[in-house]
Amino acid sequence: MHRRHVLAVCALALAAPAFAEAPALLLAKVYQPGLPLADYWVSEKYDGVRGYWDGQRLRTRGGESITPPAWFTAGWPNTALDGELWAGRGRFAQAQSTVRSQEAGDAAWRQIRFMVFDLPAHPGSFDERLPALQTTVARMGQPWVQAVAQHRVGSHEALHALLLRTVRAGGEGLMLHRGASLYRAGRSDDLIKLKTHDDAEARVVAHLPGKGKHAGKMGALLLEMPDGQRFKLGTGFSDADRTTPPPLGSWVTYRFLGTHHGGLPRFASFVRVREDMVATQ
Repeated sequence: MHRRHVLAVCALALAAPAFAEAPALLLAKVYQPGLPLADYWVSEKYDGVRGYWDGQRLRTRGGESITPPAWFTAGWPNTALDGELWAGRGRFAQAQSTVRSQEAGDAAWRQIRFMVFDLPAHPGSFDERLPALQTTVARMGQPWVQAVAQHRVGSHEALHALLLRTVRAGGEGLMLHRGASLYRAGRSDDLIKLKTHDDAEARVVAHLPGKGKHAGKMGALLLEMPDGQRFKLGTGFSDADRTTPPPLGSWVTYRFLGTHHGGLPRFASFVRVREDMVATQ
């Protein structure tokens, strides 16, 4: 092989990002009536980008490295922190743009807060992790790093009243965290999300052609759910979305109203592309 070609191949190999394994995160299930509310702490659900500090670097839910300015993570502990990179209520797009950009500067990152809600490496229950988390964040002494406020709620009526107040103020919803639970990866009743609507993520496997006024553009997406089931998603798109649809393999969030008997979503509509989740083919 020619020496110049060898050098070019080596340079590309050095420049290519290494594959990052996704962190083993605790994931939420959807609220169901009858939950033993006395067992849970309640907090606001922050609409941002999941951030996982592994003690050395900050990563997304999919395992990709996040590159904030050096000051943002300076002095962070060598223990894991799980939280949300958040730009404020109703500013998901701003948070996602800043976190995903390799060129976002100080001004953009000054608008981001790391809302910490768990200590994954702590061996105790959430009841025990919570004061440890609050102590850890207080010792950091950085205004852009905050421990998520957790409360007890006395009744389901009070819980839903809190949900409505949060949503009316621009919040996304609530999270319920079982106090006796250990930190374990995957979905379980240890962590519950409560919103005024259902939403979920699915992977784009095909672009289906449009008809009528959408002729020549994308008419619908064929999506694959994590359990392998597929369905067509044809509403909620702007003209720009239909002209340049989400790439094949990317993950999108969709909103829906319950499910059919087989588990497929009812009245599903497109919300956004999840750029913090690794695209797969």
